[in-house]
Amino acid sequence: MLEIWGWSLLSVALVSLISLIGVFTLSLNRSKLGEILLVLVSFAVGGLFGDAFIHLIPEAFESFGDKLLVSLLILAGILMFFILEKFVRWRHCHVPTSEHHPHPVVFMNLIGDAVHNLIDGMIIGASYLVSLPIGLATTLAVILHEIPQEIGDFGVLVHGGLTVRRALLFNFLSAVLAVAGAVISLTIGPFVKDYALYLMPITAGGFIYMAGSDLIPALHDSCEAVESWKQLTAIICGLGIMVALLFIAH
Repeated sequence: MLEIWGWSLLSVALVSLISLIGVFTLSLNRSKLGEILLVLVSFAVGGLFGDAFIHLIPEAFESFGDKLLVSLLILAGILMFFILEKFVRWRHCHVPTSEHHPHPVVFMNLIGDAVHNLIDGMIIGASYLVSLPIGLATTLAVILHEIPQEIGDFGVLVHGGLTVRRALLFNFLSAVLAVAGAVISLTIGPFVKDYALYLMPITAGGFIYMAGSDLIPALHDSCEAVESWKQLTAIICGLGIMVALLFIAH
């Protein structure tokens, strides 16, 4: 159990540190940053789909005798992340942004990101409770998704009226909730029957929703042939990493 705690806390600490990546984008022009983000998003699509369909769903079907239950839990995960996204976008403000009046999108972004990071931490902790390979694959999928997301979040916070220093600080404090999420899973997981097993298909549903609803539509903003091939290559690379992890684990 001590090993599980160690891997889990190390993983969520790494995920939390990714929140600081936004500062490295300040020296890039908007066009170059957009190109990099599209590749990163494509990579994340492959990672999320790969973890869901190669690791989490097969493990869930193998662990549960009731295949219908697994399917329902996957659908529950999709609905839960849909609801989370609706919660994040529920408010709109007509007051102009200024240093003295940060746009409410800043606060909503921080709240939504905090909830999202808490869930990420719970997912990572629960994945390690299932097995080390599942935990590593899920951590990698979360990291691939977090990199472009945290760059975007940093941009939203600065655009919403925060200074660069405050944007980095608040984004990091929001990300640290991933540690709390992991602690929650590792604490209650051993005492709640099949906690991690139930969370696996729900996580798979969430990853499918994020990749299919949030990330893939963003890739369609660019229809150039070269960019499309880059995106396809990055998606395949993300999938390839998840396949490679499967063979390494065995």
